[in-house]
Amino acid sequence: MSSENGTIETDGEAAVIRFERHLPFPIETVWAAITDPAQRRAWFGETVLDTEAGTIEMLPEDPPAPDDAKRMSGRVLVWQPPHVFEHEWRQRIVEDGVVRYELSETPDGTLLKFTHRGLSVRNARGFIPGTHAFFDRLAAHLAGAELPAWGQRYAAVAPAYPSWT
Repeated sequence: MSSENGTIETDGEAAVIRFERHLPFPIETVWAAITDPAQRRAWFGETVLDTEAGTIEMLPEDPPAPDDAKRMSGRVLVWQPPHVFEHEWRQRIVEDGVVRYELSETPDGTLLKFTHRGLSVRNARGFIPGTHAFFDRLAAHLAGAELPAWGQRYAAVAPAYPSWT
């Protein structure tokens, strides 16, 4: 499991979450794990992705919160298999934003660059340990290993990040 931490860049009250993860798997394998709804369900939660209509809807398994608070939707903004997937992030409990996955081949696998733009600084601080936990689950899914419990990973990695307060 990767221990690569994300970062938060701020500009006033706006924030951008960034992660880079080196995954020892072919780019097509990582692309499928990020974009195939059946695979995404394993490490993230229910996902409906309609590239023809250009829409995405997601309901993550975690955190433990009401479905209407966790549900996300948006338009697909960039679809360039197997390199770039970008979509809006509309969720009732936070500001509208944009999520982007960029994949590039490396000699030993794939480099995943992830950004989540549009969150307030406060919400980015709450999201970053959760995003870290989801990427640890993605790495375990790709490796065919047991997925770590999201809540336990969140609690384990949260001290490495600035808190909500």
